[in-house]
Amino acid sequence: MPIQNARSVLAPLALAGAIGLVATACQATGPATGHGTTSGHGTTSGHGTVAGARLVITPASGSTGVDPGKPITVTVTGGKIKTVTVTGYPVTGSLNPSRTEWQSNWTLPVDKTLTVTATAVSASGRAVTQASTFRTLNPARTFSTMIFEGYRKTYGVGMPIMLTFSQPITNRQAVERSLEITTSKPVVGAWYWDNSRTLFFRPRDYWPAHTTVTFTGHLDGVEGAPGVYGYHTLTQQFTIGRSLIIVASTRTHRLKLYRNGKLIRNWPISTGRPGDDTPNGTYLTIDKGNPVLMKGPGYAIEVPWSVRFTWSGDYVHDAYWSVSEQGHINVSHGCVNMHPAAAEYYYKMAVPGNPVTITGSPRAGTWDNGWTQWFLTWKQLLRGSALHEAVVAGPSGSTFVNPATLPASTATAPLLKSAPGNARAR
Repeated sequence: MPIQNARSVLAPLALAGAIGLVATACQATGPATGHGTTSGHGTTSGHGTVAGARLVITPASGSTGVDPGKPITVTVTGGKIKTVTVTGYPVTGSLNPSRTEWQSNWTLPVDKTLTVTATAVSASGRAVTQASTFRTLNPARTFSTMIFEGYRKTYGVGMPIMLTFSQPITNRQAVERSLEITTSKPVVGAWYWDNSRTLFFRPRDYWPAHTTVTFTGHLDGVEGAPGVYGYHTLTQQFTIGRSLIIVASTRTHRLKLYRNGKLIRNWPISTGRPGDDTPNGTYLTIDKGNPVLMKGPGYAIEVPWSVRFTWSGDYVHDAYWSVSEQGHINVSHGCVNMHPAAAEYYYKMAVPGNPVTITGSPRAGTWDNGWTQWFLTWKQLLRGSALHEAVVAGPSGSTFVNPATLPASTATAPLLKSAPGNARAR
């Protein structure tokens, strides 16, 4: 039974502050020379020299309005970099293999005064230390970002990471490059732009059960649109729980429930009657209530054990009034009607993000009527990325890779992924 005017909006649950790691503290030994020179906006670098080793830091000390999209660089000739420290805000960076160049990893924070202190050692073993203090751009316009997932909450194996931006994003490649995913188990996926303010990450196949996911959006200093900059780092950690999957057929009037890959229930059901057909597609559970007040033409009833999977008001729910029709004929207003004991059993296990696949219907599913990310094939998902690259995530973080270099997926529907064309009418 659909609820009138039941479209929901994402309830952003986390807007985290910036976090990061500061490079190893500088421990200079031996004499040092050089005091950093200034030439507006970091166009030249501070430098120090000793015994043939020359240490250079960009941006130059005293610079203001520094472009946060340009990295901090520390270079040395005639020696090797020993330590680099950035104070004023957490900034991480990496050394090249020869230890002759250090570069910051992400965009710099906006409107911050940073001090970079570096120490290098010359070929003769003498140390040189150099420092540069500068201030980054204070933008006139900024954007913020919110994530749907809640801190340490548990979600189903189909759950996408969902981001919402306060301003339209046009520089989508830069935003994608700033996003990092760390997972306790290896995962392949991709980012997809639903519109200029909505971005989600979906795995190629369902998440491995019991995966811990840490998301970090290094968005501070990212120019999301001309003159519009991110001003915070967004972090969140959540968990993927057990695999709990429904496959409901409008033709056979049966619902199969799989837990951790095994069929545990095969229940009789009744779906939408002709004209109110339950739409095909692989959806995700959104929320649940016991009871939920459902309204429609000629009815208003509180329905127990109700788990929602579309914005327009389709639920898997207790329908004590249609038990005799369940397994034989479709009589609902669009929902999946179940026996009270079956509905209660499923309700108590359901969390947001559990896959719900409806099959056999003459009515096609509608994109964005619910969390419909699993309507997309892997190729369609990749086309929605500004980079058109896959994301490979694991315990060490994530990287972007050419999808053509990945081994083919061996996952099969409906237990490990959704079937291609699952939303089409049958």
